[in-house]
Amino acid sequence: MDDRFKRHGAASWVELSTTDAKAAIVFYSQLFGWSTEEMPMQDGAYTVVKTGSDGIGGIMPLLPQMQGPPRWGIYITVDDVDATAAKAQQLGATTIVPPTDIPDVGRFYTFQDPQGAVISAITYSNM
Repeated sequence: MDDRFKRHGAASWVELSTTDAKAAIVFYSQLFGWSTEEMPMQDGAYTVVKTGSDGIGGIMPLLPQMQGPPRWGIYITVDDVDATAAKAQQLGATTIVPPTDIPDVGRFYTFQDPQGAVISAITYSNM
């Protein structure tokens, strides 16, 4: 497993949720030279984007339960996502997605900081 998936505080994954995932895949692949790999997802397709053989992020459809425009998000690796969620809330964060398991990946938490910016924390399982 790449060090960014184990190192507390490391930016480890970026993810685009968009209304036209297929068009976004074409655009970003041509722009950055990314290769892609489709993965099945409960709510549709998830496309892993890669530089060389390394997955660096994903592109997915903007799901009906998601509010707002298409957007990029970032995941920060943490040692304990539940402890991070508790501390973020103590510091004034607003929970968007409570700590939630992603099968075969890990556990994540999405929140809005006191200034309004959205970010996710994640603890990876041994993938």
